[in-house]
Amino acid sequence: AKIIKEGEGAQKVYAEFTEWCEERSRNVGFEIKTGKAQVSELKALIAQEEATISSLAAKVEDLAGEIATDEADLKAATEIRSSE
Repeated sequence: AKIIKEGEGAQKVYAEFTEWCEERSRNVGFEIKTGKAQVSELKALIAQEEATISSLAAKVEDLAGEIATDEADLKAATEIRSSE
């Protein structure tokens, strides 16, 4: 009777552990699937932001050129005024 009770107890512990393992396996599977989806979304976002960076860098170069032109014009106008 004692051995049968010990066997039943061990079987119960084994069943609980098996259930825990199966549940954990399902949860990890969902986490992996979610993580892979997030990786795809983040890669797309990175590509989009890299395009934005390139666009803004070009705009900065254009504005730097305009500033240089405006500074040259200002210097020329200042020289003309000072010579008058």
